[in-house]
This record gives sequence, structure tokens and C-alpha cells, in this order.
Amino acid sequence: MKIAIIAPTQIPARRANTLQVMKMTQAMVALGHTVCLLAPEPNGNVDPRVQIDWDELASHYGLQGSFPIEWLPAMPGLRRYDFSWRAVRWSRAWQADLIYTRMPQAAGLASQLGDRVIYEIHDLPQGFIGPRLLRWFLKGRGAYRLAVITRALAADLQDRFDLPVGSPLVRIAPDGVDLERYTGLPASQSARLSLVSEIAGAWPVALEPERFTAGYTGHLYAGRGVELLLALAARLPEVNFLIVGGEPQDVEGLRQRVRLAGLVNVILTGFIPNAQLPRFQAACDVLLMPYQRQVAASSGGDISRYLSPMKLFEYLACERPIISSDLPVLREVLHAENSLLLPCDDIDAWVSALHKLETDPGLCQRLAARARQDAQQYTWEARVRKILSEYFPAGGKIER
Repeated sequence: MKIAIIAPTQIPARRANTLQVMKMTQAMVALGHTVCLLAPEPNGNVDPRVQIDWDELASHYGLQGSFPIEWLPAMPGLRRYDFSWRAVRWSRAWQADLIYTRMPQAAGLASQLGDRVIYEIHDLPQGFIGPRLLRWFLKGRGAYRLAVITRALAADLQDRFDLPVGSPLVRIAPDGVDLERYTGLPASQSARLSLVSEIAGAWPVALEPERFTAGYTGHLYAGRGVELLLALAARLPEVNFLIVGGEPQDVEGLRQRVRLAGLVNVILTGFIPNAQLPRFQAACDVLLMPYQRQVAASSGGDISRYLSPMKLFEYLACERPIISSDLPVLREVLHAENSLLLPCDDIDAWVSALHKLETDPGLCQRLAARARQDAQQYTWEARVRKILSEYFPAGGKIER
């Protein structure tokens, strides 16, 4: 099948939505589909075919293969409406069998034109125009599937937009992981030794390989649990805290806070290309997801009710015990047999859990083994199969 994938933002970027769309594109290629990814041109109108090197993209996003990318103009200030129009026109000229997108503008337009389209949605439509674009998609002749990231979001969409419960149009599909990249990882101390030998002196605080190490990977936006991580580091000076990722200004701000607090057990790496991420996660004895009750996205909105973080599935695949905040949406994947779920504001519970894992290798092994077992169902290829299977009947317009 020929699939045109319309990216939600510029490539490359460090936003999670670009990583997700690259992983989905790679998975579609792996399943034998003919795919072209359509992306907005970089700022400055510099030809990306000259500016962007595929090897750099592969490292940045952790890709194993290549696929064609077509960059289309996107005028500043037009909020991607012009890009969406160009992308849909390009897809029609290319004679795509299917358009796949996270862009509501493109999904609504393609559906109204009768082009077969799958719209992936990660949050309730916001503002004045967001709900109208979703209804435009739903009422169009081309609406083939609404791919929804969590059950919580699906329930709210069904309630707000009067979608029939159990409709074949709606497919719930959590995020995924490149499982093969998490196969054969070294033990945590061996992984730390490898990192130390490669990057000695690169970080202000040394990563001591023999010390029990708790890790966090991802952005440092509000609600991701930075305050809890620092509080844990202060309470547990004998434990290393490896914090991987973050935008430069966020990392520098956190680094200043670490210095002012006199914490010598916090290692901040800054951004690490996705290709290298499994090694850093493997260097941890336990992986942390200290989400708070409100979680900021890159756009600033609160995503705590619907989030399906890619780090969750990477953590599962890494075969390390997980300690996570007990948010209702995370229980769609996590449970008492593959993780420790704790109140996000109970520092004593987190300290106790880390002590427990440090002193109970049997518990660590049981949690890690079940996590890896559960990860098997969340590959990107399995996600693509789930979303593409059992198409909504052609021309199956939803009546309103």
C-alpha cells in the first residue's frame, strides 16, 4: 500500500511528536508498505536535501533503515494550514492509497475531499477551531480511522463527539518501542563502565560504576518530576541519579540548582541521540517516571490525563525495574507485577521503594522480567498492524 505520512512539525527536532512519526514511518516500511514522509521545510527556506544528512537523522531518531522524505513549503504565521493543503495535494498527485497524519488540518481536508485518511490524536481538540477540524474529519467521506493514544482519551472523545462505543472507526493504540534495540543489553554496572570509559571528564559529576544508579530519560518540562528527583538525590546521597535529556536551557537551569544544593550524586547528560539512548537506560539499576498531577507538553498544555510516554515502553523493553507515579492513565500499561506505582507527592514512599530495590535483587529481577515480557506487545510494527487492520468500510461516512 502507498502511504503518505504528513508530519506534524519540522524534521529534525527534539519534540516527541517528530520522534514518534519517524518511528511509525520506519515501522510501515518494515511491514512492506511504500511510504513517503511529508514534512515542513526548515526555517529559512534552506533546501533540506542539502542541509540534512540521513546518517545524522538516523542517529538523532534511532533509525535502522531509510525512507523518502519530501519537504514542502510552510509559510510562517499560517499555522501549517498552507503546508497541510500542499501535503494533501502532493499525496493525491502521488496517488497515495492512504494518508496518515497527526495534523487536524490535513486530516479534515483529506477526509472532506474523500481521500482515505487515518488521523492519530493524542489530546482532546482545543480552542475554537480544534473541535471543528475533528468534526470535519469525522463527517468526511475519507474518514477511515481515528487512532487514539489511550483508553482515557477514547472515552472522552466518544462522550464529547458522540462517537458510537466500540465503533470500528476508533482504534486505541498506545505508543511503542524498537524492541530489537533493547535486546542483548549489558548488565547495569557493565553499561556504566562502558559509558565511563567513553566519556570520562565530559560531565561535571562522575558516574561511579559501582554505585546503585537510578535513571530518568526525557524532557525536563514542568510536571516531569524534576523536583522529586532532586529531593530523592538529597535524601539518598549513596545513590547515583542519572538524568538524560532536556533542552539546553532546561539542563543548564537544573545544573545550577544541583550545584546550589550541593548534590554530587546527580549526573546531567543533556540531549542524547535516540540511537544511543538504550545504552544510557541500561546503565541504570532502576528507571524512574516521576510524573506529577499536571504534566506540561512541549506546547505548554497539560497532558497528564492522556499521556502515553515513549519512555514508558523503552523502560519496559530495557528490562529494568520501574518506579512510576501512580497516574490513572499509566495503569493502562503499568501494574503491580511490572512496576512499583507510588503517589507522585510522597517522597518517603519513593525513598522506601529505592531502598527496597537496592536491597532486594529478587524483586528487581521479577519486576524487570515481567516488564520485558509486557514490552513484547508494544512494538512499533505491532502498533502499525493494529491501526491499519480491519479498515472502516470505504465511504463509511459518519452521520451527524
